[in-house]
Amino acid sequence: MGRRKKGRVISGWLNLDKPYGLGSTSAVGQVRRLFDAQKAGHAGTLDPLADGILPIALGEATKTVSFLQDSAKSYRFTLAFGQATNTDDIEGEVIATSDVRPDNAAIEAALAHFTGTVQQVPPQFSAIRKDGQRAYARARAGEAVALAARPVRIDAIRLLARPDDEHASFEVDCGKGTYIRALARDLAAHLGSVGHVTALRRTRVGPFDEKTALGLDKLTALGHSAPDLAALDACLSPLMTVLDDIPALAIDEDAASRVKQGQAISPPAMPLADRLVLQCKGQPVAIGQSDGVSVKPLRVFNL
Repeated sequence: MGRRKKGRVISGWLNLDKPYGLGSTSAVGQVRRLFDAQKAGHAGTLDPLADGILPIALGEATKTVSFLQDSAKSYRFTLAFGQATNTDDIEGEVIATSDVRPDNAAIEAALAHFTGTVQQVPPQFSAIRKDGQRAYARARAGEAVALAARPVRIDAIRLLARPDDEHASFEVDCGKGTYIRALARDLAAHLGSVGHVTALRRTRVGPFDEKTALGLDKLTALGHSAPDLAALDACLSPLMTVLDDIPALAIDEDAASRVKQGQAISPPAMPLADRLVLQCKGQPVAIGQSDGVSVKPLRVFNL
């Protein structure tokens, strides 16, 4: 007989405003303990030196994490000119300096070069695997890590402020896999200088933004306010929040029973889409793969 999992059976998405200095894994652990949830996971790592939006999935919502990871994201960051570091942020050692301080006109003119699909070399201190090891692990061991350039999508980049000659603040809308530290590094180099990120905040991940985000202090206070955790549970968004752009198909109870057993179904009418959210009485049953004739369940929800 299998060992019973600890925690409550609860499902949904939490829009966490992760604080500076806390790693994503630690943030997930704290949220899981606050909600006393059996399962938890996050959609998109946020560095300890960055703060902002870290969507956390609880329970069956963890089965939809991959759909949110592909979503567009937005960031605000501050670039300091004059010093390059080996981590491309304030945590690293200075490896190069420059006296060049570009003016606003030069910065504005350079932004078009970093809009659209661009080739980007990830930072050495990143979670990308190199020969089976995380790049940051090899870099911390003193190894010079050569990572290949890869295409990333930058939808928009805007100059927000110029507090002084040394610093410039930006806002970025981008696609999956974009490293803001690498963008800052490359922008400074394009302007004939060197630079690194001194502040970084993620402001949006797909449907989650700053307007509805909650910090750990607020969540902790809510957890203490009601022993049954009802106040915390009210903070969760439905599992379907991250699946809104996938067509839904209503099925009856008999079809839902077969889907939950992993069986394909052939409904009388289907939307023209290869992915569908199968719903029974308004409740999500599964994410299915359609070939136009039948639908095969890919992710089944136990709600």
